[in-house]
Amino acid sequence: MIENYDFGAMVVDGTKYTADLILLPGRINPSWWRKEGHRLNLEDIEDVLQEDIEVLVIGTGFFGFMKVSSEVHQAVQSKGIVLRVEKTKKATQIFNEFAAHKRTAGAFHLTC
Repeated sequence: MIENYDFGAMVVDGTKYTADLILLPGRINPSWWRKEGHRLNLEDIEDVLQEDIEVLVIGTGFFGFMKVSSEVHQAVQSKGIVLRVEKTKKATQIFNEFAAHKRTAGAFHLTC
């Protein structure tokens, strides 16, 4: 459960994270890096797409500067996974709503 998000910081289950992160059912990747800082490419989430998930929520940053490539959209859709892409504040709310009843992953850019 994401308890709080503000520019550059997210609290998940009582632990504060200050780097971009990926939330998976049962575990967290607390230091997620992308090949291109403000662009999400397929290779950046290939490991996420290997998980048994029903929903992927992507937080594009406080101001929404991170762009999601069309390859990501296509790959997620081809696996039958629901994809939601929003600014990170809204994405955290969506993540919590889905995670309450579906196998949900989240990839969150915490700054810009």
